[in-house]
Amino acid sequence: MDLSTQFQGLSHYNRDMNARLLDGCEQLDSTELAKDRGAFFGSILGTLNHLLVADIMWMRRFVALSSPATQHLRTAQQPPEPTALDEILAPDLARLRPWRQRLDEDMVTFCQALTQDDFAATLHYRNRRGDPFSKCFGAVLLHLFNHQTHHRGQITTLLSQLGVDVGATDYLLWIPEAD
Repeated sequence: MDLSTQFQGLSHYNRDMNARLLDGCEQLDSTELAKDRGAFFGSILGTLNHLLVADIMWMRRFVALSSPATQHLRTAQQPPEPTALDEILAPDLARLRPWRQRLDEDMVTFCQALTQDDFAATLHYRNRRGDPFSKCFGAVLLHLFNHQTHHRGQITTLLSQLGVDVGATDYLLWIPEAD
């Protein structure tokens, strides 16, 4: 299996799991979503916003690639530009869900347009402090999906503690059967 197929699969898994997670969150009221539960970003809503912020930051950095695929990262290029990893861009699910859906669809089309050369390219970027980095783009893209999975796991645990079951979350279920 080539990298393009693998990353397309990860982008679909990411999109579908984010939708499933938000469906689970819809079962809670705004007070429960915003309540500090001792998670790294405090609340369920805080963690959802962290994922939104981090994805926007990474997608903005990806635009530096010399690839036609970056034209698909439109949503991340729109204001506002996040400045902190704990920034609350969407104070409720009604505002968060459409933004999350647009970012996830952009990531799906972006991954469909990437080439083998893109995965091997060097991504030059600066972090929030302005420190420069040069890393293999494919590895950084894998980090984005791994980061999503990590924090979705935290949210899934918090939801489970509140009696909300989002179902099976293993990527294995998104991998097609071999011929």
